[in-house]
Amino acid sequence: MHKKKILAVDDEPEVLVLLEKRLLSAGYDVLTASNGKDALDLARKERPALIVLDILMPDMDGTETAAKLHNDPNTKDIPILFLTCLFTKREEQCEGHEVGHNFFIAKPYDPADLLGEIAKILGQ
Repeated sequence: MHKKKILAVDDEPEVLVLLEKRLLSAGYDVLTASNGKDALDLARKERPALIVLDILMPDMDGTETAAKLHNDPNTKDIPILFLTCLFTKREEQCEGHEVGHNFFIAKPYDPADLLGEIAKILGQ
């Protein structure tokens, strides 16, 4: 069985490195991008199974990046998991993790919760 490829996108280098390490240790192939433009380019080229996307980023934020991904025939079916401080743990517990075709995890996140949600999204 081949490894699932995940694109992790965050403008904070330390957050991105930590996320990459967690995903690699869980057995995923990981691509990283530090902004929306690079995320779009990588998603179109590499077709990951999932995109883990920060919302608060300069230039093109995560919601704009997600909209462009959903409007592109080549990337519209890739699920997006937003990792964000805009969504509180309380909202996550009350409202669930899924809104439309997007999923949400509140920062700071529990690594086990994040990996569990990723496995669920990817049908593992």
